[in-house]
Parts: sequence; structure tokens; C-alpha cells
Amino acid sequence: MTKARLLRLSVVLVSVFMILLIIVYWDNVGTAHFYLHTSFSRPHSPGAIPGITAGEDWKALPDVDEFLAKLLSSSLKQNSSIPRKTEQLLVQGSSKPGVSNLEENVRGYDWSTHNDRNILDQEKLQIERQRMLREFCANSSFTFPTKERSFDDIPNYELNHLIVDDRHGIIYCYVPKVACTNWKRVMIVLSESLLDQGVPYRNPLDIPREHVHNTSTHLTFNKFWRRYGKFSRHLMKIKLKKYTKFLFVRDPFVRLISAFRSKFELENEEFYRRFAVPMLKLYSNHTNLPTSVSEAFGAGLKVSFSDFIQYLLDPRTEKMAPFNEHWRQIYRLCHPCQIDYDFIGKLETLDEDAAYLLQLLKVDRLLRFPPSYRNRTASSWEDNWFAKIPLAWRQQLYKLYEADFVLFGYPKPENLLKD
Repeated sequence: MTKARLLRLSVVLVSVFMILLIIVYWDNVGTAHFYLHTSFSRPHSPGAIPGITAGEDWKALPDVDEFLAKLLSSSLKQNSSIPRKTEQLLVQGSSKPGVSNLEENVRGYDWSTHNDRNILDQEKLQIERQRMLREFCANSSFTFPTKERSFDDIPNYELNHLIVDDRHGIIYCYVPKVACTNWKRVMIVLSESLLDQGVPYRNPLDIPREHVHNTSTHLTFNKFWRRYGKFSRHLMKIKLKKYTKFLFVRDPFVRLISAFRSKFELENEEFYRRFAVPMLKLYSNHTNLPTSVSEAFGAGLKVSFSDFIQYLLDPRTEKMAPFNEHWRQIYRLCHPCQIDYDFIGKLETLDEDAAYLLQLLKVDRLLRFPPSYRNRTASSWEDNWFAKIPLAWRQQLYKLYEADFVLFGYPKPENLLKD
């Protein structure tokens, strides 16, 4: 009798433990939906994630990883038959943008059609972009800071740009000044993480800009620790293996110009106080500066592009704090040598890349990517913007952003780096 009771007690305890783990995981994926394994996610090589091999046996996993992985695989199989009413909807783009933000009003939107554009061979393009990235990540002769560290070595606070959509099995690493506002809007629509009068948003452009950039709106990797503690890295690795991961990049120098235009040529109180005031004092020898950006602009006190470049090159800048995300290098934001991205989009081919990606993710019936800005900062502007920047500064700046140029296939701007 004693043995029988002990056996029953053991079964009950094990059952309770498994139920608790399931509850923890259920909290992550939501009470209504398991996430989908999109058809675009490709199988990874056996060495992609330490301790995980392809197939369903998962024999090399530690106990906790094994349980979570099997639970994940089970949920993927179940999820293929779960209907979602939102997938029956095709969200029509608005006839005009409903925006009031100054920056978006200044830029405007390009609502023209692009039917006359040549259709890129997207599949070959993606193969080439990923091949180039992997080759340089594996090339021991090409080095840059943080390249050699593993995913486990990345501090939790550096994972704050990885947005997760558990409903569709998508991870997006956002890069400021690379259409990230609209991609964040897309992620909000897909994950239904924000409601409008109790109903999830259906049209990305209906989402107010202030909500888009509110960190509480998105589930990001750096939040996992607060929810799951020691299980957080296990869950991250499983999601990185099973989910479709994408990012969008941009010519690094053009991205810097765009960041300067939006943060220092337009009145921005936060950036004026945090960045413009120190720049004006250090590099333009101004004292007794106005306390508000409107007063400064009224007095003609604006940061010059030269001031901005000096700030980036000044070794004191990084000692004080890491680069602001708007000019931080892409490899520092998205860790492309530690995370095997399934899709690499570029702002230079945004319309084609976005349409192709949404189709591959099988969400093109749910929404359309918002239109581009009609006066987006162009690569052809580089010569004019850098004309008054000393050659030595340009060369130093290239070294600072060289990894982004090389990893993502942007040609070295030889015309800016020679007399």
C-alpha cells in the first residue's frame, strides 16, 4: 500500500510541475493562440543553436530545454489547424495617411503606385545577401567589436530591439531610420498587442506614432528575464530556431544623414537637451544656451552636420554612454553574427522587399506595408552632405561603421574617402 501511495504521489507531483511549466509558457504565447511556424522559416544547421539538433528527438537537450522544445513542437502541430478570424480580413490601405506628427508631415508620403518598377528576383537576392553576411561573419580576417561572442554573451539590455510576434512566429529586429516606425506598426497589427476602443488595430497607419515607439507596446527579448527568469535564454533560443527572423538595413552614411535631419533639423526637445546642447558647447563654443529647442531655433542656434560627426568620432562619447539607437551601428543593434536571420531587407529596395516578405510570411492577406516617404534621404545626397567634412574625419567615420558596410553588402564610398 505504501509503495502504491508513493507512486500516486509522484505522478501527482510530476503532473503539477508540468502544468506549471505549461502555464508559464502559455502566458508567453497568449491564451487564445499558439504561434505559427511560418513556411518561410528554413531548417537551421545542427550547430546553429548549442545543444539543439534537427529533427524531433532533441536528444542533446538538457531536461528543461527538452521539455520546452517538445512543448513548442507540439504547439506548432496543433496550431496549423487553429482558425483565426483576422486572417479572413484584407486590410485596405487608407486613401491618405492619418498622421499629425511634425516629422511625418514634413516628409510626406509617397502614395504613387510602383507598377512600372522592375520586379527583383527576390529569392536570389536573399540568398546572396545571406551568403555575404555568413561569409564575413565566418571570416577570421575580418574583425569588429563583439563579433566573436556567442548569443549567451549578449547582455540582456542589448536584446531590446528584437520584437516578437508569437501569433505568427516572427521576430523583427528594428533599426531606427530604416522604416522601423512602419515595421513596428505592422508588428502591432500582427500581434494584436494594441487595441483601439477594445478592438485590435487592422490598418498600420491608424496607429498613432507615440504608441508605436512606446516600449510597453512590444514584446522584446530583453523583457523575457522579468517573465521567465532562468528559462528566458532557453525560450529565446527555441524561438530563434523556430521563428522567422528579419531585419531591414540601410547605407550607413545615408542613415546618419537621415538621423541628423530628423533629430537636429526639426525641433525635438529631448534630442536638443540630451545631445544638441552638449554638441553646441563642445564643438561650437557656445555658452548660456537657451533651455528650449524653440528658443534655440529662434536664435539660429542649431547643431551643424560637422558638429554631429565630431560627436560621433569623439572617444568621450562612448565613454559617457553607448551611441543612441538612431546612430548606433546595426551590428550592435541586431547581432547578425549571433542570430541567423531568414530575411534581410534593404531600405533602398523597401517596396519590393516588404511586399515579398509579407507574402512569404503568409500575412499579405492581413495587411499591406505602408507607403514610403516621398522625400526620403537619398544616397545621391552623400557628396553634398560630406563636402565640408575633412577627409580624415570621413575616413575615421568609415572605420567606425565599416562592419555595417561590409556585412550588408554596401560598397565602400571611395569617392568620400579619397582627395
